[in-house]
Amino acid sequence: MDEYSEELLNENLEEGRVYLHQPVLLSEVIENLNLSPGKVIVDCTIGLGGHAEAILEKILPHGFLIGIDLDRDALSLTEKRLHKYKGYFELVQGNFKDVKKIIKKLNIEKIDGFLLDLGMSSYQLSNPQRGFSFSLEGPLDMRMDTTQRLTAFDLINYMDEENLIKLLEKNSQERFAKRIIHEIVLARKKKNIETTTELANLIMKAVPPKYRYLRIHPATRTFQALRIAVNNELDNLSYFLDNFLDILSLGGRIAIISFHSLEDRIVKNKFRQLAKTDNFKIITKKPIRPTREEILENPRSRSAKLRVGERVR
Repeated sequence: MDEYSEELLNENLEEGRVYLHQPVLLSEVIENLNLSPGKVIVDCTIGLGGHAEAILEKILPHGFLIGIDLDRDALSLTEKRLHKYKGYFELVQGNFKDVKKIIKKLNIEKIDGFLLDLGMSSYQLSNPQRGFSFSLEGPLDMRMDTTQRLTAFDLINYMDEENLIKLLEKNSQERFAKRIIHEIVLARKKKNIETTTELANLIMKAVPPKYRYLRIHPATRTFQALRIAVNNELDNLSYFLDNFLDILSLGGRIAIISFHSLEDRIVKNKFRQLAKTDNFKIITKKPIRPTREEILENPRSRSAKLRVGERVR
């Protein structure tokens, strides 16, 4: 665990519980997963355990929760948060796309419910050493799994111009991709681009002046595209959606919270595809959105969309 995470843990640990973030669409997730005592649930992106804690309250006694996350530091914090439920959960450092292998190792055959919250946690965004935020000075990292080799620094400094443009267009639909990447390539000829703020300033310089001070920061889409590429997020989501139904029990549900159109489109299209097989029913004909009250309390929830499906055969 890095220095920031240790400090955060010490500051937020109160009577054995970690108060760190607000889980998005919490009541809607709990209601739509049809939770009851004895069920086995996988929180595929457990993060800091906000949803997981509420799930455990509903499935005990005799229920069990498996929490998966790529972020080792987040798992350390979550273990502290969930300490009072010890024996009723298992935390696994890994990729949710490998969920079939993970539950096999735990000698579990079927799962009664899946939750995927595909958003970034406040903890990750506020840790400058992780490099996810363009507003905080930090290294160009962006790895969910800090043991992997590929970082945003590698992409920005060593990927060729044409492929960087394609990366931005594919992963964020950035309209000024060519202008932004051209500015980056010119800058890196002189020296490596090393920090988040250095990259953000180059992006600001690249976009037309009238787009520099809008509600959404000009660097938002580029940082999203890099994070998706570093962590292979869209491919991992697609792979999971191609395989989860094999281990979902009859009547079991899956709830997925997405935060941008690329993720949501993958989920929507896969749900529709599965619904044509008669094995799967879409519960949410339209995605569930946060209430006005939740958005005011937690502005980061504003773009969240929850889609839910159920295995029926």
